[in-house]
Amino acid sequence: MEISEEPPTSAVFIDSCHFSQVIFINVEKFYVPGGDITCYYTLTENIVPRGKDWVGIFRVGWKTTREYYTFMWAPLPSDSHRDTTAQQQIQFKACYLPQDDEYYQFCYVDQDGMVRGASVPFQFRVETEDDILMVTPQGQLEEIELQNQNLHKENEKLKANCASLQKQNSHLQEELKKTQELQNTLESLRSNMEKLELELNFLRKKNTHLKRLDDSRGAELHQLKELIQSVTSDKERLETSLKTTLDHLDQLQQQNENLRKELEEQKCLFQILQEKMKEADEENQNNLDLQHHQSPLEAPCWGLTVGSEEAEPWSMAHLPQNMVWESFCCSSP
Repeated sequence: MEISEEPPTSAVFIDSCHFSQVIFINVEKFYVPGGDITCYYTLTENIVPRGKDWVGIFRVGWKTTREYYTFMWAPLPSDSHRDTTAQQQIQFKACYLPQDDEYYQFCYVDQDGMVRGASVPFQFRVETEDDILMVTPQGQLEEIELQNQNLHKENEKLKANCASLQKQNSHLQEELKKTQELQNTLESLRSNMEKLELELNFLRKKNTHLKRLDDSRGAELHQLKELIQSVTSDKERLETSLKTTLDHLDQLQQQNENLRKELEEQKCLFQILQEKMKEADEENQNNLDLQHHQSPLEAPCWGLTVGSEEAEPWSMAHLPQNMVWESFCCSSP
């Protein structure tokens, strides 16, 4: 695996890290310089490995994860080891390893820059017989303990300073955000003001134009009022005339209806008279036929003889029409 980019780190101090979630195993006290080394470690159930986790080599005494010497990306375990402890290994190439004999250690760092495990210290040199029998003097141990206490106090001060700086930074970020919001609001107000000025100028021009139109249309409005009055007068006159015409039309329609009824009655009477006249003509014809077969003394009473001439037979056709009508009315049942 090649180193292609910087790993994720953080400024969190060593006291805030959790070293028990990844356990390094089979760590040698000495690694021979010039050769590749293999790092073995076990992932416990308390850690969920992610794609940007990495294993770095740190010089003993480091304070933050930014102080790594070299690193390799940590491989993700297979699916079969997701819910159990999984043993992993990483090989560091010799060209990336330190060349001095200082004390170093492996550290597992997650993608948030937090240390999740650290190994025992080791060195890059050949082990000698003196290393086996070497005993640290008591004075040196006390000096190391004093140095550790001083470092711890300095670390506490740095923590307090860091918390204060973070608080100030947060406050400044809020102030900056408010300033940016105010600036954006100001820019928006300026833009709206320019738009309003343009709209105001447009409305002023439109108002001037409307005033001119109002002055020119005042005379037209007066003329229209006079025209409306004239039209209203003509309308009232035409309505009166129309009412009179409609009344006359109603009278004519009534007369027409009366005439139609009278005509129907006349038609009926005419048909009845025609039938009566037809019957009378038939009866007269029968009487004439009988006259030719009888003597003068047997002539019907309706025939009169004046001199040598024979009077014409009497019929209803010789009566005036009003007499016919009266005769019909008298004879009708």
